[in-house]
Amino acid sequence: MTIKDIMTDPAVVLHGGDSVFEAARVMREHNIGAVPVVDGESQVVGIITDRDIVIRDIARGLNPKDTPVSTVMTGNVKCIAADTEVEEAASMMSRDQVRRIPVVEDNRIVGLVSLGDIATCMDYKIECADALCEISRGCHKK
Repeated sequence: MTIKDIMTDPAVVLHGGDSVFEAARVMREHNIGAVPVVDGESQVVGIITDRDIVIRDIARGLNPKDTPVSTVMTGNVKCIAADTEVEEAASMMSRDQVRRIPVVEDNRIVGLVSLGDIATCMDYKIECADALCEISRGCHKK
């Protein structure tokens, strides 16, 4: 099974100049916790999460309506091809300690795959458990 079979398609996206307030509104509207950030060519330049909003904007006393997404997003995001096998995506999530990966074709975003998407595939429960374990270990390192 490939990522194309389980990814969220199309991905909801934002642009770097959009406000953090808009990012939060989009997350609420779509009931999601992360949104890829793209440039004018639909190439991924980052990802903003609900945690980014809280830690990098609100907790620093910034105004979400005045703060562009580009200042609080996580940059240098690794992407994955739509024809990648699900097992490889789970390994990548575990290795890189991430829960979501933008999916690209010809360097343009076409979707988003999450650990939850992989978990919905009955055949991949062990890979998900392993990935979550590795992701969680990263959170508890001091």
